[in-house]
Amino acid sequence: GKIQRMCEKSMITKRYMHLTEEILEENPDICAYMRPSLDARQDMVVVEVPKLGKEAAVRAIKEWGQPKSRITHLVFCTTSGVDMPGADYRLTRLLGLKPSVNRLMLYQQGCFAGGTVLRVAKDLAENNAGARVLVVCSEITAVTFRGPSETHLDSLVGQALFGDGAAAIIVGADPDPALERPLFELLSASQTILPDSEGAIDGHLREVGLTFHLLKDVPGIISKNIQKSLMEAFKPLGIHDWNSIFWIAHPGGPAILDQVEAKLGL
Repeated sequence: GKIQRMCEKSMITKRYMHLTEEILEENPDICAYMRPSLDARQDMVVVEVPKLGKEAAVRAIKEWGQPKSRITHLVFCTTSGVDMPGADYRLTRLLGLKPSVNRLMLYQQGCFAGGTVLRVAKDLAENNAGARVLVVCSEITAVTFRGPSETHLDSLVGQALFGDGAAAIIVGADPDPALERPLFELLSASQTILPDSEGAIDGHLREVGLTFHLLKDVPGIISKNIQKSLMEAFKPLGIHDWNSIFWIAHPGGPAILDQVEAKLGL
């Protein structure tokens, strides 16, 4: 009943997952709340994370319209599994990128993966003439999926919200107008540690897989600090009216969107 209520409150109507009933039947330890199952999870994600990333990367390269030999850098980010060489290496092989591509592998960025990779790609593009940075994020929830626990209901929140997915984009600082059509301009990318936020969201890689813990007040912590963060980001750009800009917020869940909307009068 509790998980059903959480799923309904999440407002998410459809999610995609690599895990199937067959996989779960073959790996019953993954279905328990705290049973050693890391090997089975790892075996899945080290293969599937780069494969899913490839799907997104192929689309991004096609949309860009340039030969993949022009890609100079690859930034790959995942919170799903750790391996060496990592998913960046596997993706380079899967895509057939040149061996000299400069790779950067980022792990365990969690909810701020997208912002982090764009920030890093912006710096790489602006500081290396002619750079074309392929940025890929890919996640498979097999690393975190687990059965319920009466004493750790916060674990269910993640099960209700998260699904599998990947995204990719090409970032450069000097578009060639004859060949390229930029979709967006990256003006600013930053991050900050919010006061009194320690322990609000954390994850730990254990024998049982990746465990997630979320405090109830995550939406409150965000809404309390959103105004200051936005002012720091947008003041240098001369933007003060939050309703004058187009928003794509990474929500986590609907409570964060609702509280941010109320706080900023959107």
